[in-house]
Amino acid sequence: MSQEKVDRYKQEKANRKKIMKKEKAANAARKCVVGLAALLLVGWVGYSAYGTYKSNKPKESVEIDYTALTEFSNNLSEAAGTTEE
Repeated sequence: MSQEKVDRYKQEKANRKKIMKKEKAANAARKCVVGLAALLLVGWVGYSAYGTYKSNKPKESVEIDYTALTEFSNNLSEAAGTTEE
């Protein structure tokens, strides 16, 4: 073994705790990022599936009778026309 390799090994051995701590922190950060991405992906797929399900449901239709509103409007305009004359 060359002296350079021996020195590098000694330095690595001396800093092994720091190196292991950094590796554990990097692994934990990587797992958090991957977990968050997976959670977002699952949420997005679920939201899209729910939207598709809701859009395929038959929609209720409602008929509105506007005759009373039209008659009221006509009465108001007639009343306004008679008071101006």
